[in-house]
Amino acid sequence: MIIENTMDEKEEDRSEESKKNHMVYYRSLSKIIIDMKNEIEEAGEPAIKEHLISRMDAMEKDRKRIRDLFPTIKNEEWDDDTH
Repeated sequence: MIIENTMDEKEEDRSEESKKNHMVYYRSLSKIIIDMKNEIEEAGEPAIKEHLISRMDAMEKDRKRIRDLFPTIKNEEWDDDTH
């Protein structure tokens, strides 16, 4: 007997509106990551630094997920605030 394991995966919205919203979110993550890097430099306690690094890693993974969702967007467009 073969048991098939299937996951219910949510289909990502790739509409123009979703693209626009994801770019805004991506840019906000980028700003937060920069702020966190500055905070890490100022943080004295290793536990605080580790926590911030862990959060930054999660945000970087989310940024990668968004870039993978819209592969036609050029790298320079992701951080361009003029759009």
